Amino acid sequence: MSEVHLISHPMVQHKLSIMRQKETGSKDFRQLLKEISLLMGYEITRNLPLTEVEIETPISPMKAYRVLGRKLAIVPILRAGLGMVDGLLDLVPVAKVGHIGLYRNETTHEPVVYYCKLPEDIQDRLVIVTDPMLATGGSSCDALDMLKERGCNNIKLMCLVAAPEGIAKVQEKHPDVDIYVAAIDERLNENAYIVPGLGDAGDRIFGTK
Repeated sequence: MSEVHLISHPMVQHKLSIMRQKETGSKDFRQLLKEISLLMGYEITRNLPLTEVEIETPISPMKAYRVLGRKLAIVPILRAGLGMVDGLLDLVPVAKVGHIGLYRNETTHEPVVYYCKLPEDIQDRLVIVTDPMLATGGSSCDALDMLKERGCNNIKLMCLVAAPEGIAKVQEKHPDVDIYVAAIDERLNENAYIVPGLGDAGDRIFGTK
């Protein structure tokens, strides 16, 4: 069974509370999401491999360590997942970025795939899939299916807010994928939105509603 990592750092929770407020505008929402993504990135990249290198300080030569950044890929689920990419790139600027395009059918609440573009060597990388909202889990499971079909076997899912139903579905379908979240909310409503949630993350990021 995959692990669920709840990142309860005070600054993450503080920024998330501001994001949840309905009066928070798109500009502040985007900035806060970027900041939270960077903070969450510290935890999700905790076990990135290091390589030993020789460097020279102003005082003397020494052995030091650097992250093998070329072994990381960030794959946002469009469109809302884009809002989490810049924070992670601030942390690991040399990571490659792929894109998976999914939208939710408003009648069936099931995800529909419309785009997929990934780095050629995606199967050799630690892949971080980003999507602010883990609601039903349908979009995340479809994205994880697509990555595994391309040979990926080292994947982590990074979300901002999750519903218990979404977590359960990902754990059932993809027990090898750890989930990183800033909050686990109460439930889904009749329209499959997270309660209390923060509304439609894509609309709030891009100001489309």
